[in-house]
Amino acid sequence: MLFLLSKRSLSSLLLRSTSHLRGDAISSSCSSSFSNLDGVGRSGIRTLHSLSMLLRNGHLCCSKGTFLDQERVFLFSIFRRFSDASGSGGDTPPPRLDRNFLANLWVSDMKKLKEREKRYGKASTTKHRGDNAVYEQSSDETHYKPTLQQPPVSQSMSGPLKPKTLDEAKIATLLARSNLLITRDIEWANLVLGFEQENRYAVVDVCYPEAPVGSIREQSHVIARQLLRTRRPFVASITDALGNELFRVRRPFWWITSSIYAEIDGEEIGVVHRRWHLWRRIYDLYLGNQQFAVVENPGFWNWTFTVKDADGEVLAQIDRDWRGFGFEILTDAGQYVIRFGKSDAAFKNGPAKMIEELLVKRPLTLSERAVVVALAISLDNDYFSRHGGWGIPFMAVGE
Repeated sequence: MLFLLSKRSLSSLLLRSTSHLRGDAISSSCSSSFSNLDGVGRSGIRTLHSLSMLLRNGHLCCSKGTFLDQERVFLFSIFRRFSDASGSGGDTPPPRLDRNFLANLWVSDMKKLKEREKRYGKASTTKHRGDNAVYEQSSDETHYKPTLQQPPVSQSMSGPLKPKTLDEAKIATLLARSNLLITRDIEWANLVLGFEQENRYAVVDVCYPEAPVGSIREQSHVIARQLLRTRRPFVASITDALGNELFRVRRPFWWITSSIYAEIDGEEIGVVHRRWHLWRRIYDLYLGNQQFAVVENPGFWNWTFTVKDADGEVLAQIDRDWRGFGFEILTDAGQYVIRFGKSDAAFKNGPAKMIEELLVKRPLTLSERAVVVALAISLDNDYFSRHGGWGIPFMAVGE
């Protein structure tokens, strides 16, 4: 039987029909006699299998016995017998490739495929789209790679919220919001072993509670944390949902009164100074060298810190929420709500519609809001970070 095939058509046929077939090597010589080919025409699969074995072992020749270039058209000769007879012209019987062998081979391949699907999952690539993230499933293994998206702002960036500088434009995606919920993570090493860890916070917009809009992470020396505790110096990075750093707060070591600085790209934009008082909690907020607000909390069990201007008008408010007896007694995982004022009704959905909006004298600018975020971090370290350092096992604390 003679086949006039090009390289491309031959490769296409082999890839479609003979990727899982196995067989013994064939040895044949190129000659002009093609008399013993009585079993070649039995089925298309056997013929394609013969082509595969000839291509694998290099027995591709023309009737003249010379190898042709890969880019030319080939004239192949196939010499293979699949019959049950022992052959008439050779010393060794031809290899047997019957229907039972192919069936067993198919069953074996199906078992391997099922085992691979159980271990790695189906070989497919699917995308699952969420509210603020797109999850892509790999084709080889079942794992998800989230591609987060920054939730939209809940206040219109116009008027006082319009960015006036490049620094304000950088922090607008995080601070152009009416309410921010800042939640501190549980520090298990601090709870169980008394080992002081770096503070971490998640920042959520109440209008989009499905995912955080940013995060806060402290950076400090491990020895300073164990020895100085709440008086330790540290730098905290405030990032958006994508992990891009927007601005930083820097809190130096203090002995009597604390201070915390808000910085964008290493440039100071504002500072919060604490004033000493026996029981009251008083803070002065500055934007550059000019004071724009003050906080005067009566102390004791009052957990509401109202930011007011020089005339006593409300500009913003920080509430420290009660998270439950276990959280408050055993951990420092506090939760703070920063209320900047009324949000746009078009952005509010779900539970956010039930939140009572804060009435303010004027909306704070983006730079002033960065200073208020620094105030919330300072409050957490000054008054609500009193646990840890006892080294009591967790079960003993629970009892």
